[in-house]
Amino acid sequence: MHDPVPPDNTRDNTRTALRLAFFYGAVFATIGVLMPFWPVWLAAKGLGPTEIGVIIAASVGIKVISNPLIAHIADRRGQRRPIIVALAMLAFASFTLYAGTDHFWPILLVSILFFAFWSPIMPLGESLAMLPGQEGGPKELDYGRVRLWGSLTFIATVVGTGYLLTDGSADIVYWIVLCLLAMVIAVTLALPATQAPVASETRFAAFAVLHEPQFGLFLIATALIQASHSVYYGFGTLNWKAQGYSETVIGLLWAEGVIAEIILFAFGVRLVRRFGPAKLIVLGGVAGAVRWSVTGTAGGLEVLIVMQALHAFSFSATHLGAIYFISRRVPHAVSASAQSLYSAVVMGLAMGVAMLASGKLYGLYGPAAYQSMAVMAALGGFVAVFIIRRGKG
Repeated sequence: MHDPVPPDNTRDNTRTALRLAFFYGAVFATIGVLMPFWPVWLAAKGLGPTEIGVIIAASVGIKVISNPLIAHIADRRGQRRPIIVALAMLAFASFTLYAGTDHFWPILLVSILFFAFWSPIMPLGESLAMLPGQEGGPKELDYGRVRLWGSLTFIATVVGTGYLLTDGSADIVYWIVLCLLAMVIAVTLALPATQAPVASETRFAAFAVLHEPQFGLFLIATALIQASHSVYYGFGTLNWKAQGYSETVIGLLWAEGVIAEIILFAFGVRLVRRFGPAKLIVLGGVAGAVRWSVTGTAGGLEVLIVMQALHAFSFSATHLGAIYFISRRVPHAVSASAQSLYSAVVMGLAMGVAMLASGKLYGLYGPAAYQSMAVMAALGGFVAVFIIRRGKG
């Protein structure tokens, strides 16, 4: 008799990683159109800057409500893929309603509906990606190498949509997003069907997460570091144009930041193994403090090129540390709620408040507004040190 052939874990792991890579690619391709170009479509509908600002703020703010609610359902059921698929379909259906809207209030209502379904997809996907595999599957995914495909497709759709908009109608933005949302539905259907432990807590799952040791410190640290990017996201291009840089140079500087992000993600699992999640968050805070304090000065193009490379640490190392912190510190039964809290608090509430403050700061102080961002990043790194001191990093 022959010995039974062991399961081909390598092939299974590769298949799982490939499915998740397609998921990240499709979602970030959509974000690559929505983030920079959706305001163009809104302006073409006749909305003014104030109205567009309200719609964007509402679109970001709704995740503070919808993400934890959807995540609670996911944790109580122990399911990820069926809920992600349903959300993708509902997001597509609600997005079609934009075709018949032309005024502020209808567009605002459709935006709240669409982003209520769209926003929870990513944190649920992050939770699914970091769940331990079923029997014979991987214990821990090489998250960075899968996530980098999202950064690549983000660059591709930003460049491609910008090219199409050069001589085209703003309506092209709507149709591109609609097609990409259909693609998101397709890739979610192919996601792994990994089952999470069912949360036995009777209370709201987010409350259970907040009682996890160091999770509050973790949220404060990552919120400060990631929100310190708000002046850069909101006014980086305007600041560089005021300093005399051309649109081509500015575009290359933005692209450099994303490329640096991709490179770090490619080596992410090695960094996590060597330093641990909390130390990566500290590194992100230190890099942010250096980056923003120097970016706020007119140091020349060479200096800016070096500072843009630090995006690999100020953003990517912080995010990578956050994802692995949640995976290793939070029970998998409430992992969806943990990811959703991270998304809602850090990338929603904190970033939204920081963006509002950044507008005031940049209006008053111009490039010197970056110095307040440097202080925020440094504080975030300082808070993360206490995570290391109170437990394994």
